[in-house]
Parts: sequence; structure tokens; C-alpha cells
Amino acid sequence: MHAHHPALIIIDMQQGMASPAAGSRNNPAAEHQIAALLQAWRAADATVVHVRHISRTPGSPFWPGQPGVEFQAALAPLPEEHVVEKNVPDAFIHSGLERWLRVRSISKLVIVGVSTNNSVESSARTAGNLGFATQVVADACFAFAQVDYAGTPRTADEVHAMALVNLHGEYAQVVTAADVIDALSRP
Repeated sequence: MHAHHPALIIIDMQQGMASPAAGSRNNPAAEHQIAALLQAWRAADATVVHVRHISRTPGSPFWPGQPGVEFQAALAPLPEEHVVEKNVPDAFIHSGLERWLRVRSISKLVIVGVSTNNSVESSARTAGNLGFATQVVADACFAFAQVDYAGTPRTADEVHAMALVNLHGEYAQVVTAADVIDALSRP
């Protein structure tokens, strides 16, 4: 593995996220972009980390043993790729991820996955606060529609855009898949 390349952190790309029961979402091409990034990282022999949510709530689609907890087949980890299991939105909390990255001298991260305003945003904030040079790939993340605190319905695009602006410049750099694939190919 090449430690000078950033690690690709793929968050919660599990079967339960593809279920219509998950709600109205944006960026239907996110899985395609994540697959393109995964292919580029594998071709570069760069570090890939797959994060999956294991719920502590009985009945959750992410409860152990439920089909929803399994990785989406097209994005499933290879045996040599690291898998991190988490029980809260933030991939760094109680997971050993920070130590795993530091032991390998990895200081740059590219974060993708779901949902932009929950696990992606939470993990990217922590990564930035821990001093990792962090990028979030806008077109390789997606969010779900929500009602905001004031009771106003917000589209998935609005939720996604707000989460990205919360991160950009302070915790992470928001980029596109083409940006990071291009940077990965440069020496």
C-alpha cells in the first residue's frame, strides 16, 4: 500500500441504505462514483477502508444478522481491505480507526458514502479536528430528505448541500470524484 496516497474511507454503503424504506434521497449516481473511486484506489494500490454501521437498536435494518447490514455487492471489501465497524455515526468513535491510520502513517483521507449530513459529516469533522488532511467527495455522497428544526421540509439536495457547506474550509475540502481520481494518478 502507498502511504503517500490518501486513504479512501467508504462510509455505510450497506444494503439497508439502498432500500426504498430509507427515504427520498439525492445523487442517484453516488454509487457509480464510489465504484469509480474504489476502482482507482485499487489500481493505485492505495489504502481503502470500508466502514459499516452495526446498530444497537433491535429492529434496525443495521442490526447484526439482518440483510441491511451487509455491504452492497458492487462495493464490497476485498479480503486485504480494512473494515471498521461502528455503532454511532462517527467512524472514529470507539472504532480504532484513528490508531489504524496513524500506525500506517496515513495523514490524508478521502471520505465518501452516506449519509452526507450524518455519518459522513460527523466522521469528516472528527478527521479534520484530529489533523487529517480531509477531502469529502460531494458527488460520491448522498443524503435523505428531512424536516428541519423549524418544521420546514427540506429536500435531500438541500440537506446534502448544507452538510457540505458545514464541512468545507473548516474541517475538510469538498471536491468531486474527478478531482481526487486526477490527483491520485499524479506522482
